[in-house]
Amino acid sequence: MRPYNANPANAQIMAFYFAAYNFTATSVTYQYPDHYWVYTDKDPGEEPKPPTEVPPGFAGCTIRDGRVVEGERMTPEASAMIRADQRDREVFDVLQGIPTSESLYGSVSANGYLHQYKFKEQLGSCVYDLTVSKTYTLKWQESNATSLPDGKPGPPAVRSRSDTETVRYPVHIERYFSYWVVEKIGIYAIEQAELRNYAFQGESIKIRPAGYVPPALSVTATGTYVSDPGPGNWTASGQSVAGGFAKPSVPNDLNLVAGETERKIKPVQVRNDTVVFNSQPLMNGSPAERKTEDPHKVPEPTRIARDVLYKPNQVIPNRKINRRAAPSSGTITYMPLDANVNAAPGDTYPVGDINPVTVHTPVVNFSGASDDAAHNQKTTPNPARQAFILDRPFTVTLPTYGPHQDYPGYGSRDYAKYFRSKEVRFPFDVYTGDRSVFYPKNTWIDIPVSRLTAEFFLPIWVDEGDYAVDYRNVAENAPASEPAEPGANLDLAHHAASDSVNVEVIGRLYDLHVTDIVDYNWETVFRQRADSPLPTGNTYWVGGQGIDGAARGNSAPFTLPILPGSHPRQGMKNVAVKTGYAFKFDLKTQGNMFGKKDGLRITPSFAFVSRDGKRYAPVDLYYGTDREPFVKVGSPADKAERYVILNERLRNVPEEELGDTARYAYGHHYGFAEMHNVSRRTFVTDYIERFTKMKTPIGGISRLLLPEQLRTLIGPKTDLPAGVDWERANAARQKWYGEYSLPGDPYLVVRGTDLAEYGRTHGGLTRRDPIFLRDGYLIVNFNVESIRDGDVAHPHLQYIHAPLMNQWALEGYARSKQDAWGHRFELRDGDVVFFNADKSYRDDFEVQVPH
Repeated sequence: MRPYNANPANAQIMAFYFAAYNFTATSVTYQYPDHYWVYTDKDPGEEPKPPTEVPPGFAGCTIRDGRVVEGERMTPEASAMIRADQRDREVFDVLQGIPTSESLYGSVSANGYLHQYKFKEQLGSCVYDLTVSKTYTLKWQESNATSLPDGKPGPPAVRSRSDTETVRYPVHIERYFSYWVVEKIGIYAIEQAELRNYAFQGESIKIRPAGYVPPALSVTATGTYVSDPGPGNWTASGQSVAGGFAKPSVPNDLNLVAGETERKIKPVQVRNDTVVFNSQPLMNGSPAERKTEDPHKVPEPTRIARDVLYKPNQVIPNRKINRRAAPSSGTITYMPLDANVNAAPGDTYPVGDINPVTVHTPVVNFSGASDDAAHNQKTTPNPARQAFILDRPFTVTLPTYGPHQDYPGYGSRDYAKYFRSKEVRFPFDVYTGDRSVFYPKNTWIDIPVSRLTAEFFLPIWVDEGDYAVDYRNVAENAPASEPAEPGANLDLAHHAASDSVNVEVIGRLYDLHVTDIVDYNWETVFRQRADSPLPTGNTYWVGGQGIDGAARGNSAPFTLPILPGSHPRQGMKNVAVKTGYAFKFDLKTQGNMFGKKDGLRITPSFAFVSRDGKRYAPVDLYYGTDREPFVKVGSPADKAERYVILNERLRNVPEEELGDTARYAYGHHYGFAEMHNVSRRTFVTDYIERFTKMKTPIGGISRLLLPEQLRTLIGPKTDLPAGVDWERANAARQKWYGEYSLPGDPYLVVRGTDLAEYGRTHGGLTRRDPIFLRDGYLIVNFNVESIRDGDVAHPHLQYIHAPLMNQWALEGYARSKQDAWGHRFELRDGDVVFFNADKSYRDDFEVQVPH
């Protein structure tokens, strides 16, 4: 015996049944084939009431399965993409490359819901086999013969007769019905999606629906039927059947009573289960007779809007190293609705065909360095190298802008955003521009990424020569050790970009000044008193500016050239230096000019200028000897020699300079064997007391060569960074001592004059011949060059005639001057001294000026 409400009805279903038969809403009915009972559920422990007999003839109802309406869409048909923000305005193509620190978005497209369902039709029939009793009253007449008194047949005697007969008709009635129930239904809403790619933080992101309206489902198990138990065996109204003079037969009223019986049985009341999906009824649960409305299919899902599963602003962590085409995968999870019936739980489905992502953080390196052409004194500058000048600042440029791959978002642009660091490495020692920090050579120096330039200072002790300055720009996602690619990390296997700039470290040639003139008229300019070795401190500099053009502090008249008016004493304004008298000078160099074969070459040239400054002409110089009356300066016959004593009384070379020079020579220029086991102290003493007091030949009148014997070392010795050799630093700046004099009675002729031809055509030459220039000044002009390692054919630095700069001009040389009488003289770079063309040292002896 199966309770009716067990399949499939519940209390809600039975409410309909109760209403149909006026049962209370709190009653539950169990129906059996032959009887039924009713009890209330107010007291579940109450025993059922004794059964009430079912009217005879109700055989019961049977149910069988009918049609099926079913379907499913359990594939999300999901797809996804991972792209660069912002959507529809993507700056980067992630298939080609996207840098770290940029952001991605994930977007998933899928069906808005999944579903599976099965609706089953219930076909039923109720059978009634009952008996209908009907009583028939049979009426007829009976005629009996009579006899007349005469014995003759008399008229018949007619008498009414009647009888009753009850007939039991067997009636079979079937009631057919159908309704629909839910065998299963599952609707699944989107719970979340997950996308996985190397580029994401944690290599995955979860995307929960936004603006998503999940499907709505309501299922009420109202599907049932309620049958009429029928009238049971019943008695139809009696019927009289009249006959004639014979008893009538009972009629067969089976069809009649069957029809009456059927009318007594109400149609079966049926209801479907109630299913409402997204406010749309799929199965109508309203009451009906016999047959319910067929259910509707679950609508096919549509695609979700593109904002539902969309997650932007997923920044690629800057620790992610470059990776090409990192694969992507994903899943989407659907969760079951609470109203689902007999359906499987939710599930997670793969999302296929998601694009890969290439992580490529770009850096560029197109660095540079300043070219100190304004201080480059090289005779032959190297256009392929930037000039770095010793003891001067220089600048390196480290731009973050430059060309990269021709990908969207790359190209030529500023890549500072992706830099972790910028570094520069010098193959020589450097200071920061303010000289507050020292970096030993080959040190990688970090430059803030925001700074596009950095200033450094080149120490004086760095060796001159060719170098390469290395630059390294490192991407923010670079691993600890990473090789660099020149220019830009076009290959994503690299996380750094390198560059190299060729530079040349170059020394200086500067600070020429006249420190003494042997002419007695000039003695007290340089000496505190006559015959005193003590200097006044007065010297004649090229100009009023120092090595880099800053004011030196000296002023007129102590600038070159020395001419009438240069004497500072009153009454001596018209004095010019007389020929035959020597003038002493010194000058400085910086760089690698401390070798045994290094020196300075000075090439004098000569010009004549009239006393009023209006007549000027380059000249050739002649002088006489005991054997030759006219010897041209610079000709093969010119044998005049000049000598210099470094450590002489009136030169005032500081003993510290001599000692430092001796110590360096002992350690670098001479081996211990050459010293014959001489100690350093002995060598230094001997150097100062003997070697420096020897005559050093420097050439003749037409050319001077100051050798290493006339050089002292004056570079820094204190406050040097740790690890710097003080002797090397001290040797990096040199001072050269020189001296120059003209012949006592030179002859001046315009340059290019054929003096021999003139003498031949004029019957000889005398000092008074008009071909010789008089009544003016002989100007001595110096062209100063440095010579490295004895290579006189290729002078190293130029004081005046370098292609890129003129140190003579930088030091403030004035190209015109006035003498004491107001005559203006136009000057040439390199003019040093105006000699009186009409007076020589012999004139002083002739008037017996003491010497």
